[in-house]
Amino acid sequence: MSTQNSLSVDLVAESTQDSALRNSGLDALRASLTLLVIFHHCAITYGAIGGWYYHEVAPEKSLASVVLVLFCTINQAYFMGLFFFLAGHYTSRSIERKGPARFLTDRFLRLGVPLLVYGLLIGPVTIALAQTSQGHTFVGTLSYLWHKGTFESGPMWFAEALLIFSVGTILWNLAFRRRDASPGNRAIQGKLPSDLMLGVGAVLTGVAALALRSFWRVGVNVWGLQLGYFSSYVVLYSAGFATAHAHWIERLPKEQVRLWWRIALIALPILPLVYFIGGHFPGLRGRPLSVIYAFWEPFVAWGTILFLLDGFQRHFHKLVGLWRPLCRRAYTIYIIHPPVLVAVALTWRHVPAYPLVKFVATGSLSCVLCYLTAGVLLRFPRLASIL
Repeated sequence: MSTQNSLSVDLVAESTQDSALRNSGLDALRASLTLLVIFHHCAITYGAIGGWYYHEVAPEKSLASVVLVLFCTINQAYFMGLFFFLAGHYTSRSIERKGPARFLTDRFLRLGVPLLVYGLLIGPVTIALAQTSQGHTFVGTLSYLWHKGTFESGPMWFAEALLIFSVGTILWNLAFRRRDASPGNRAIQGKLPSDLMLGVGAVLTGVAALALRSFWRVGVNVWGLQLGYFSSYVVLYSAGFATAHAHWIERLPKEQVRLWWRIALIALPILPLVYFIGGHFPGLRGRPLSVIYAFWEPFVAWGTILFLLDGFQRHFHKLVGLWRPLCRRAYTIYIIHPPVLVAVALTWRHVPAYPLVKFVATGSLSCVLCYLTAGVLLRFPRLASIL
């Protein structure tokens, strides 16, 4: 039941004790994307395509469903990739500051423990809650899931993936430590990616996506991971890690941001247009659409990611008002949002209302409730040390 969305990468940033080293713009961006995750899953609840615990409105050809499908498709193109890029960026600095052993210990604590808690408790509870809409009892379903030994990773697939990436990064560093430390390699790391490099990276990412999807089509899970999306995740995580020393993310060239944002805007309507035209020309559906989708994603993603990174850093020089507690609670909000969102949707499922109205209302109320609940949970010192 997992979707390739995500969780706030507050878990991959430095600890709250290092707030002086934090980038307020990136913190605000992570928090905003975490709330977007809630709305993403809310869209699936009310008519978009995707895996989620509770579907109140099935995907159809109505205007509301089309709008929500487009909303989720555009989200999927960039926001998980952005999370992985930030993860790679912070990983580089964290390894240098903590060392390999302490870094991995921290990752297993902050990623592994929440993953286990979600898989064994929160995930089954959410499934049982959603099943009440089908006439099943909450307690009966939950007992059955626990008796069967169900482990439901759900959106915490991202924590699982980051654990794998973290271990892989440490092994890479140990294997190539001398080469990475050479003056020539440090000079390469200090260079900013050119537009040509970004373009070649986008094309190769599309090629890799096609290769992966020939084995695991979009929607197929392997241990909770949709491997068909992982070409961009690996590329962006690696890019974040490789450019950390150059501080590229903090000093993005304005010309580069403008160029790739224009490219994203030009590419954006291509996929929807091909899809709708395919309704009249069936030959465009199937393999041609899959090829377009594979290359469409990175070209939309690169520009959107650069645009958001640049915009948030320019507008958030410091966190004020609700932004500070929201950033602190983002990871917790992500972990607890599935049962909260499902519960809110179930509460007024019998009330007749336009799906887009329900989408806005349910998503907004769920964000507020998750924010308040996260604040309560973080009052417990042991939870706060992990979350």
